[in-house]
Amino acid sequence: MITNLDKLCCIQRELVYRKRIYARLVENGKMSVKLRDREITLMEAIEADYRKLVGPEPDLFNPIPG
Repeated sequence: MITNLDKLCCIQRELVYRKRIYARLVENGKMSVKLRDREITLMEAIEADYRKLVGPEPDLFNPIPG
């Protein structure tokens, strides 16, 4: 089963990747700054949606609530 946390982690990795790749594409004239900004904004909106669904990040040092 793929959880919302799995999806959030995936989108965070994808954002890092796209920021790096898109910078190179803009530098090489293969992508406009406007398109880069739009695509990154869309991905950040998806990340924000999943962050809301996941809720607060778990406390890795105290995984049992209470």
